Amino acid sequence: MSTNPEPKPKRGFQEAKHKAPDFDESPLTRSEYITALAHFYRAEMYRSMVWRTRLDTTTNWAIISTLAILTSSLNNPSYATEALLLGMFVNVVFVLIEARRFRFFYVWRARVRMMEENFYGGILRRDQSSTDREWGSQVADDLLCPRFHLTRIQAFRARLMRNFRFIFALFLIAWIGHRLAPGAPDKFLSGLQAFPVWLPDILVGILYLALIGIAVFTPKAPPPEEAYWPHPEHPGEDISSLDV
Repeated sequence: MSTNPEPKPKRGFQEAKHKAPDFDESPLTRSEYITALAHFYRAEMYRSMVWRTRLDTTTNWAIISTLAILTSSLNNPSYATEALLLGMFVNVVFVLIEARRFRFFYVWRARVRMMEENFYGGILRRDQSSTDREWGSQVADDLLCPRFHLTRIQAFRARLMRNFRFIFALFLIAWIGHRLAPGAPDKFLSGLQAFPVWLPDILVGILYLALIGIAVFTPKAPPPEEAYWPHPEHPGEDISSLDV
């Protein structure tokens, strides 16, 4: 029984395939390299701006909720203790959310700063010598294995000292004024007699001691251009993917 032979590919197709450039083997020209890096810079700048906008959004939430809670506590002094405590701990949640967003923002900002300092800075100076000769390999490694460059506690401290210290200071002033005001209610959560009078002050004290401890003893977040990977043997927390 005879079978039909498989059709052979046309000769022109074989020649075109043979002549097709192998981009993994052929070196990039200078113009191709600059064009690719320019597009990459624009993409990283865009992602950096997106995460920067998300940081502003969280701060706006915190400011709006703070104003609402302070207004409510002034209008209803009998519930001021509960309202102020709620506002303090809600803002702790906001700091945690913003710290997580800041860690992602820091990844993109670090790449942008590396390109600005080592590539575009040299173009503007008309001196192509980079301050860090290994910057290209470092950025490439970061693309292949993305890493956070800050710990969670460092990111928390960075956002606390940037914006939220003023919010917590405002809450502390409102709390002290409420507790020292004449005729302030003596019961925490009216109707629940099991809670002692001093419990809210203990909660506020623990919260602010923790915030002060973080601000004093946590290392500052270094500028990305100075500490892209400060410890090459321990580059940071490896992550499987960035959920952006």
